[in-house]
Amino acid sequence: MNEPGTNRPTVAFVGLGAMGMPMARYLVTAVFPTRGYDVRPESRATLASAGGVPTEDLIAAADGADVLLLMVVNAAQAEDVLFERGALDRLAPDGVVLLMATCPPRAVKGLAARVLELGRRFVDAPVSGGVVGATAGTLTIMAAAPPVTMEVVRPILGALGDKLFHVGTESGQGATAKAVNQLLCGVHIAVAAEAFGLAEKVGIDHSVVLDILSGSSASSWMLCDRGPRMLEDERRVTSAVDIFVKDLGIVLEAGRGVGAALPLAAMAHQLFLSTSGRGDGSADDSKVVRSYRALNGT
Repeated sequence: MNEPGTNRPTVAFVGLGAMGMPMARYLVTAVFPTRGYDVRPESRATLASAGGVPTEDLIAAADGADVLLLMVVNAAQAEDVLFERGALDRLAPDGVVLLMATCPPRAVKGLAARVLELGRRFVDAPVSGGVVGATAGTLTIMAAAPPVTMEVVRPILGALGDKLFHVGTESGQGATAKAVNQLLCGVHIAVAAEAFGLAEKVGIDHSVVLDILSGSSASSWMLCDRGPRMLEDERRVTSAVDIFVKDLGIVLEAGRGVGAALPLAAMAHQLFLSTSGRGDGSADDSKVVRSYRALNGT
């Protein structure tokens, strides 16, 4: 229900992690009544210091809320929150589940069907931009929902990102748009690493290669952002290798679901997987370049 004295919907925010916390802060700043839950007490304390209302359990966060925003790790966690732990039953009668985590399209469709069957509404709205975008409030949001439902959450989404796209009316379409985005991101990072691998093999100076590529038609956003990181031993992690192991796995699952051949995505997935398998799963995703160093003996 709307909080007395305001027409803004009450938001129950579940998942106060590296991305969820700054997103929740933006909702508080935009004066949305925001309750937050996370299994980590320190995350709940951080939300309280930002002006949000932390709850000790999931049910207290969801009780009577107009919108249940899920920024969880995967579809299995979303299912657990909604159905196994009973959060869906505690939403307002016409409440909206706003799923903003990256999940496989087929799983999103299944979650949405169960939510609708139980009388609530559903918005499939994954994001792109990572921790940097969440912190800056510049996320790209790919939302799918019927227009009437979309209007309920549009002010919330507008507080979280500066690029909002209504990609369709059916759940799963937002997840598919995110999969397309991640396909290109993952392949671009991997192919940039391959280019550096060749240059390194023949002894061309890294910084010269980066300058050449960044200013030529071979350039891409990922090359300019990840390229400098590939040439350094350690960098602050803004997106981990294991995120692309997960996301490219979702891309391949989405392709299988519709019979689409994705050979480049499959190869990129293997490169990220091999990097993770050697112990670099929590390293910055630019460290996929280490797979090429291993392959090339450099």
